[in-house]
Amino acid sequence: MIAAVRGDASQAGGGDGQAPITAADVAAQTGGRLIGEPGAVVRGIAPLDRAGPTDLSFLAHARYVSRLAASRAGVVLVTPAFEAARGTPAARIVVEKPIEAMLPLLARFARREMRPAGLHATAVVAASAQLGAGVTVDAYAVIGEHVVVGDGCWIGVGASVGEGSVLGRDVRLHPHAVVYPFAELGDRVVLHAGAQVGREGFGFVPRPDGVVRIPHIGRCVLEHDVEIGANSCVDRGSIDDTVIGAGTKIDSLVQVGHNVRMGRFCFVASQAGVAGSSRIEDGVQVGGQAGVGGHLTIGAKATVAAQAGVIGDIPGGEVWSGYPARPHRDQLRAYAAIARLAQLIRPLERLLTRDPPQDQSTGAGS
Repeated sequence: MIAAVRGDASQAGGGDGQAPITAADVAAQTGGRLIGEPGAVVRGIAPLDRAGPTDLSFLAHARYVSRLAASRAGVVLVTPAFEAARGTPAARIVVEKPIEAMLPLLARFARREMRPAGLHATAVVAASAQLGAGVTVDAYAVIGEHVVVGDGCWIGVGASVGEGSVLGRDVRLHPHAVVYPFAELGDRVVLHAGAQVGREGFGFVPRPDGVVRIPHIGRCVLEHDVEIGANSCVDRGSIDDTVIGAGTKIDSLVQVGHNVRMGRFCFVASQAGVAGSSRIEDGVQVGGQAGVGGHLTIGAKATVAAQAGVIGDIPGGEVWSGYPARPHRDQLRAYAAIARLAQLIRPLERLLTRDPPQDQSTGAGS
């Protein structure tokens, strides 16, 4: 019964029952040069080591050339450097960037989640909320007072939208995502399961009689096409707004503090953290487990390597790594110097551990 719903479990590649296409179709869609059989059928997409005769795969790196030789893939996208590599696909399609060429084809064969229509009987929607056309609200979701939900939005199971929040068109909240009150989400924003945006930030003032929380009156604004990964958190501003720029993608398990301004088309990998009031300019990439201190500026198109600890500003366009973060080449030199240090210390250790020379003087004349 499950196989009848989901398709043939023996199929190696991805696909959801879309009509098959041919190698000639793939070449036309990717603008590639076809070598081999134009009529080779493609029913799905899979990596070289799992692909079958009706799957499309790709080869973009020399380390995987040996996999092509053993692959059963029927059609393979290859770079010009590998168009003659050993292997037996029915067709090869030569393109400059196979991974990019694959993107529209992945969209074609992607398995699509079934979307129910309308409001589930268990959903709670405030009377003052405004819902646009074609909105779906799944089971046990909650939409608060004075919320505005744009056309085509999909609010997942158990998701919550707080009072006064505004959602643009085609926003997708996956199960148990939380939009705190008075947040603002642009068109096509995606919050994955458990993501939380708009909560009060980590702001406290110690006093002799205890700790006082700083009231947060700023907003949390996610511009168009922002995506927030599962269990990530984006705080609202304390006085200023927290803003995530259009097209920025944030991975799972990321923390973005209050008053942060993140630019357009940034990428932040899993387990990274950005402390409050920092400025991340357009096109910045932040690696996994990196930490950015508060009140800093990361310049446009800079890269912060994985596990870097940023404690000062980074100029635009540069790659920084390590802790404390510094220009990547400087960091590599420092690592190399530390590695050489062990070799320099060993002779000194041997000298220090030798027995001291014995006194050769005699007692005569003493």
